[in-house]
Amino acid sequence: MEKSRSLCSWGQYLLSCLGFAVGLGNIWRFPYLCQTHGGGAFLIPYLIALVLEGIPVFYIELAIGQCLRRGSIGVWTAVSPYLGLGCLTVSFLVSLYYNTVLSWVLWYLLNSFQDPLPWSSCPLDINRTGAFEAECQASSTVSYFWYRQTLNITADISDNGSIQWRLLACLAASWAVVYLCVIRGIETTGKAIYFTALFPYLVLTIFLIRGLTLPGAVRGLIYLFTPNVQTLRNPRVWLDAATQIFFSLSLAFGGHIAFASYNPPRNNCEKDAVTVALVNSLTSLYASIAVFSVLGFKAANDHGNLLRLLNAFDLPDQSISRDDYAAVLAHLNATQPESVARLPLEVCQLEDFLDKSASGTGLAFVVFTEAVLHMPGAPGWAVLFFGMLFTLGLSSMFGNLEGIITPLLDLGVLRRSVPKEVLTGLVCLLCFLSATCFALQSGSYWLQVFDSYAAPLNLIIFAFFEVVGIAYVYGMPRFSDDIACMTGRRPGLYWRVTWKVVSPLLLLTIFVAYIAVLAWTPLSYRAWDPQYVGPLGATGSHFGPALATCVLLCFLPALWVPAVALVQQLAKRRQKQDTWQDGCPKLQEGGAS
Repeated sequence: MEKSRSLCSWGQYLLSCLGFAVGLGNIWRFPYLCQTHGGGAFLIPYLIALVLEGIPVFYIELAIGQCLRRGSIGVWTAVSPYLGLGCLTVSFLVSLYYNTVLSWVLWYLLNSFQDPLPWSSCPLDINRTGAFEAECQASSTVSYFWYRQTLNITADISDNGSIQWRLLACLAASWAVVYLCVIRGIETTGKAIYFTALFPYLVLTIFLIRGLTLPGAVRGLIYLFTPNVQTLRNPRVWLDAATQIFFSLSLAFGGHIAFASYNPPRNNCEKDAVTVALVNSLTSLYASIAVFSVLGFKAANDHGNLLRLLNAFDLPDQSISRDDYAAVLAHLNATQPESVARLPLEVCQLEDFLDKSASGTGLAFVVFTEAVLHMPGAPGWAVLFFGMLFTLGLSSMFGNLEGIITPLLDLGVLRRSVPKEVLTGLVCLLCFLSATCFALQSGSYWLQVFDSYAAPLNLIIFAFFEVVGIAYVYGMPRFSDDIACMTGRRPGLYWRVTWKVVSPLLLLTIFVAYIAVLAWTPLSYRAWDPQYVGPLGATGSHFGPALATCVLLCFLPALWVPAVALVQQLAKRRQKQDTWQDGCPKLQEGGAS
């Protein structure tokens, strides 16, 4: 059925797709992978995966959504009727924990309007005796604020703890913001997307300009992009590059199909697919430069050592600059080695610090927040940083919710007389209630479980069936005719070869490799260790319920494929039996006459 409404403009549609694709992973996942997998050498498998996997699958989703003008369930009912409910389930599960991360970002954003920042120093102990909290002194101020004052985390996942009401309030506020932005679906998100999609680029540019002026920034960028070709021999590098392209473009969620379903039938979806995919990848590179220029400054920041030298040798204040620190230290070490040896100087090697730079929450809430502390006007930079993260995540949530709401509208779960705002509100309320488990003291552990096992394997399976369904079930000649009708020309040799051969084989290889990694890697999570001052913490092993949850999350969405197939086969068999039974009396009556 034709959509009764469409996007207001092509620009809103393009920004909606770009906002859904460009998310938190571009800021805190890609720079980490690029740094740990050979710097500039990582770009080789990344670009190969983009050309052979990312763009072809992305083009399929935009083209089939625009052609059939339906959400994921409506599309795959017409093409390959086993995928729609699976895509909807994955979007639902990802929305639960993705918006939880936004609630954490909101908490930090609200706390950034303070001077000094609350994670800049250790709090006094509970007795107010003048001593600082021992747990904070044993770790670091930023780690303590994140693990204890924000999450109030338990020792391991088996201890759920109690509800953290401040996090629950932030979670409710985050879902309220999402609801207000998607209350009428694409009509309201199309207006909000101008801000949520463009504001992060403004902030990234500000951070880049500021970061490049900081001491140590160039060293950080050199370390980030210096190619180490030897790492390309490691199969894990190629697997991470392929999966990063896959998740960075938000493939197989159903959100892009939903957005494309609102397009006019003659829109050039090929140009849209290539444009969004390239801008998404360039954004990852752009974010890496901005992030690691600041991290390079943090690694080269010897402010604490400067103060120790000034105090120990009674030197005038500000008599040693950061640029002169190494030369002054070498001179003092040559002239007064015994005095220098007694000083508790910290060894801050750039490589050591950057190697500890975690991805995900560790980078955002520990490493980068510590770097912001050393920048003049720290609260302002903190507000910009967490404001950028919140708008990035919000635009991605628009796509996640469209991947849920549009299929539900196609299914007709509510009568047409019921306003769309009611369905949107019910979906957001259900998601909020389901996500309250993440507001427990053990919530971050459960979020790690969801993040690691809910989406990756299922999305790879769905993307494989998407490509195979289009190429071999729907049929390449029929799909080529549809594209010719929409764009004015049939797909070229590159598109046909990647859809029929290269992309399915690559996705199948990724699936097998991912299963092998899961089989050989013990199930574990990052636990809070007060004695650890880095961004990761200790490693804990999953206990029974968590292990069962991992297995369930890995296979629950994918189980819709055989389940729907079985139901349809049973329905067809039942229909044949009913037809045969209805025909028997007629035969008998005919014989009697």
